[in-house]
Parts: sequence; structure tokens; C-alpha cells
Amino acid sequence: MTTVSERISQSAFDGSRLRVVLLLDLHDGAQQQFLEAYEHMRNQVASIPGHISDQLCQSIENPSQWLITSEWESAPPFLAWVNSEEHVETVRPLHGCVRDTRSLRFSVLRETGRAFTGVAQAVEGRLQATPRQGEGVVRHALTFTVKPGSEPAVAKLLAGYTAPKSQVDEHTRLRRTSLFMHGNRVVRAVEVEGDLLAALRHVARQPEIRALEEAINPYLEQDRDLSDPESARVFFTRAALPAVHHMSTGGSTTQELRRHALFYPAKEGCGMALARFLAAQDEAAADDPTSPIDASTIFQRDDVVVRLLDLTGPLDRRPALTLGVEGPRKAAVLARLVEGTGGRAPTTDREISRFLARSDMKLITDRRAQEPS
Repeated sequence: MTTVSERISQSAFDGSRLRVVLLLDLHDGAQQQFLEAYEHMRNQVASIPGHISDQLCQSIENPSQWLITSEWESAPPFLAWVNSEEHVETVRPLHGCVRDTRSLRFSVLRETGRAFTGVAQAVEGRLQATPRQGEGVVRHALTFTVKPGSEPAVAKLLAGYTAPKSQVDEHTRLRRTSLFMHGNRVVRAVEVEGDLLAALRHVARQPEIRALEEAINPYLEQDRDLSDPESARVFFTRAALPAVHHMSTGGSTTQELRRHALFYPAKEGCGMALARFLAAQDEAAADDPTSPIDASTIFQRDDVVVRLLDLTGPLDRRPALTLGVEGPRKAAVLARLVEGTGGRAPTTDREISRFLARSDMKLITDRRAQEPS
């Protein structure tokens, strides 16, 4: 008897309204500095396209605890803003007065009590249509570039590090870490069961990871000082490569999967459009029972787009589908969005295979946590 697995699809591109919750814990005596920084920040955010409203709230139990909530027309404009250099500079004044922060992002599924009928009707269509099906796994990536010529040394360091313990606490554990390089660009993708922030903090505190990061420092194109909290914060903020779409058919429970990462350097200002295009291709591929794509995660920040694939066969088994261009005019769309094509779309099987091979990132290491006994 055939077992039908439930398909998983999580996307920032479903058009639903977004609620962002930012929890903050202030340093003692920093309240006035925080309020002044917030006034500057909210005036900046109010002018961002897609922003609807925000609220500043203070705990009635602990005055050092604050909450900022904001509402956005959909996830893409928020992600474009929060991943921008403008955002890095806008929130910088907050760093000196905030002890700890935690950011949570939710799409709006149901709501009640809107006072204005016209507003309710205008916004109602942007509610999330149906609950998403998840698997308790959060995916995130970091990316940075190293100095040209240092790639072999960096690859050796990344391949040889000692992995930290996978169990973070009773609710959180690292499930998988995959490291790739494409030229001088490094991408580290992680899968976490439970709390992503707790897992990232756990990893950052491990001596073996701190030693690895220090060893890589001389090779980085962007300088950082991990002993300086501000320098480290800015570096990892800029390195963040959020997952904007994930799809899994859940179909291959017995077959060994092959993991690949494809790098798509988007033309200036086209990163979000490229990620949305690839997400649509992966959703379509999921309806094809012969597709070799078991799972796909798309990471995007500015004009950097990385597509992580788990395949049931070799990368070039169906090159057009794997690249994300199977179907009429799909290759032409990709060519308009990606750098280095000269606007010319790969049309023949050979051209598509070459494009795919150029996009394929070099796998440095792929480590899975052992299943808990």
C-alpha cells in the first residue's frame, strides 16, 4: 500500500498581511535614550512602502520590558526593509540601550473588531487563506564573502571544524548544517528544531565555533571584531540570509537524497522578484510526480538568492526543472533577472546544463545531528 505524505509549503509570497513582534529588554537607565531612538526609527519606518502601522508597548509588570508591533501589507516589503543597509543604520541607535531583543513574524490568518468597514473590506482580502503545514523545523542561512585567492584556505577551515553539540535545550536542537562555496562566497544553511535564536546563540558560544570564526577573520572581505558586540552584531545582521520559501513533498522516505545549493546572482533590485519566480517554479514542480526535487528552500537577501535542493537523483537528471526554468518562456524570465546572462536565455539542453553547472555551489560539509535515542 502506498503512503501519501502531506506536502509542506511555507512562503513569504502568499500575499497575506504580516504582523511583526519585537520584544526588547532595556538596560537600566536607558529608557529616555530608547524613546528618543524609537521616535527617530518610527518616523523612518512610516515612510517605507508596505508599512501600515506600529505600536510601542511597555510591560505593566516589568518596566524594562517593551514590545514593538508593526503591521505590513505583506511579507516582501518588510523583508526588503529589514534586510537593507538603511535598516542597519536606522536601528543602530537602539543597540546602546537594549540588553536583549527577539523578533517574531506572523501572517494574519483571522481577525475581529475592525472599526471601519471600508478598512475591513480593503484589508480582508490579504488575510492568510489557510493555515500552513509545518514540520517543526526553522531554516536560516548566513552568507559572506572572503578575499579572492583565500578560497582554498577558507574551505579547509570550514571542512575541518568540530561541530558543536546538537542539543541546545529540551526544546531546541540543531538538526543539520550545510556549508557551500561559490567563488569567494560562503553560505552556511542551518536547520533547527525549536527556537532558532536559542540555537544560533548556543552555536556562537561554543569554543570550537569561536575558534573557527577567529581563524576565518583574516580572510573576510568585510572586517569584523568579534570581541566588539556592535561589530559582531552588524556583521551577522548583514550576513543573514532568510528563508523566504520552503517546499517539501515528503515523498522520499526510503531513497537517499542528494543536497545541492544553486547560486543566483540577481540583477540590482531584482532579488525579491527572482526569489518569487523560483518559488513559483518549485510549487509547480511539486505537482509533478516524476520531479526529482523532494525539497527546496529559497534564501534571499537583497540581490543574493540561494536555492537549496534535496534531490532524488543527479543534479542534471532534468536540468531545466532543477534550474527552475521548465516550461514556456521560463528561461527568458530567469535571464532577465540574473546577472551575467547578457539578457540571453539558455534555450538548448546543453546551454541549460551549463547554466546549472555554473550555478551549482561547491559542497564543503553537510552535517546531520544524530537522531535522539
